[in-house]
Order: sequence, then structure tokens, then C-alpha cells
Amino acid sequence: MPQGAITRGTTNTNRLRRSDRWLATWPGLRRVSSAHAVDLGYGASSATTRELTARLSKVRPDVHVWGIEIDPVRVAAAQKELAQITPPVTNVTFAYGGFEVPVPHGIAPVVIRAFNVLRQYDETEVPAAWAAMLARLDPEGVLIDGTCDEIGRVSTWVALTPEGPQSLSLSLRLNDLETPLIAAERLPKVLIHRNVPGEPVHAFLAALDSAWRASAPLSTFGAVQRWQAAVQSLATSGWPIVGGRSRWRLGEITVRWDAVAPLSAS
Repeated sequence: MPQGAITRGTTNTNRLRRSDRWLATWPGLRRVSSAHAVDLGYGASSATTRELTARLSKVRPDVHVWGIEIDPVRVAAAQKELAQITPPVTNVTFAYGGFEVPVPHGIAPVVIRAFNVLRQYDETEVPAAWAAMLARLDPEGVLIDGTCDEIGRVSTWVALTPEGPQSLSLSLRLNDLETPLIAAERLPKVLIHRNVPGEPVHAFLAALDSAWRASAPLSTFGAVQRWQAAVQSLATSGWPIVGGRSRWRLGEITVRWDAVAPLSAS
């Protein structure tokens, strides 16, 4: 039986562009001999699965993407949509399933994207869901468990390898950003209830907001320059920031997991 429960299925075209852009840089995607990716819980529309395929194909033209949904009605609708596309799409497959990731035997996905899925579960259910998905992941692979707003301007995700969680990323639209604290309401389920004083993720968000406010004079030169200065300030103060300015320019910040992990799971 599929593992999981049917979610609301809310989705929008181009909603997951920020996480897709990050996934396309994953080193394992280039190293594996056969590239397979999974879009788990794609929702009421198959658009984001096809968008993931297009974005990963720029790095791995041979990639095959599996859209997995626990609602059989959504699977049937996606299969119908796919069949109507000309010329025929041969590198996307839609299938019924859940956290067990029911791809054919012998296939180990190098990417599993589970976005806006676990947010509808209880925090205590996250470890088992992670374990089930990681059991299917290629040793070179990455699983991202993420959340975003309805149009993808605020996005956050935890990146996991077979060894466990590795990092937390925030990706924000900078042009009209008032405070990075807006990410707090879109944190992944494993962290959203931990944004309270005394928890590491709360300290991280507070430090980022403080650095953003301190960098306000740089707004004269644009939001990107202000954001880069804020992220650099966090790195200089000792936060283990992953990645460099090429990522920061996109409104991203990635911090090592051990710096933000829930205290009870550290």
C-alpha cells in the first residue's frame, strides 16, 4: 500500500522554480551513469513535474522524471495530459504511490523532490517519511523536503543525502523583501514549530533579520547587494553558510543542518 495520505494538491505553474534551480546544481546529477528524478506529491496539476524535467534536462539531457501521487485521480489526469502533448514526451512517467517511491526495481533516483507535502503532516511523522524516501535514493543523490508560498516567491527546503539532513536553504524574492523573517511561516514541517526562542533555527532567522536591517544603507545599490552583505555578515560572524555569491545573488542562503537542527534531534 502507498505510504502517506492525500494532500490538498495546491500547485501553480513555475511555483517551484527556486528549488529546481538549486537541484540543477547538485553534483551527483552529473556523476551518475543513469539520471532519474522523482517529483513526489506533485498535486492537482502535473505542470511542476514537467517543469522539473525541463530544468534538469539542461544539465542531464537523458534524465527521466517520475511524478508520484497518492491520489489515483490525479495520476490519471496527469497521464491524460501527457498523452495529449505533441511530440510525445518519453522522459516523464506518472505513477500511483507515496513515500515508498514506487519506481521500477533497479532504479535509484538521484533527485527526490517532496515539496509542500510534509507540511500537512504532524512533525512526528517526518522521520519515517524521510527514511522511506532515503531508502530509495542513489548514494550520490539528494532528497529535498520543502515548502513555498503559492507563487514561489518564498521558498525553503531541507536537503538530505543517504547520511541524513545536510542543510537548510531559504530562497526569497528580494525586490520587495521587507524582512527575511517572512520565511518563518514557510519553514519545512521539521522546523516550523521550532521557531521559538532557544531553538537554533530561531536564532538563525533572528541573526539573518538583524544582518538584513544592518545592511539597509546598501539598498541604494539594490536589494541584491544588500542581501549579499547580510549573508556575508552571517558567514563572518561564524554561521556555517554553504555556497558563495553566485547563489546569494539569487536571493538564496544555505546553512549547514547542524547549525539549525531542532535541539531534540541534534
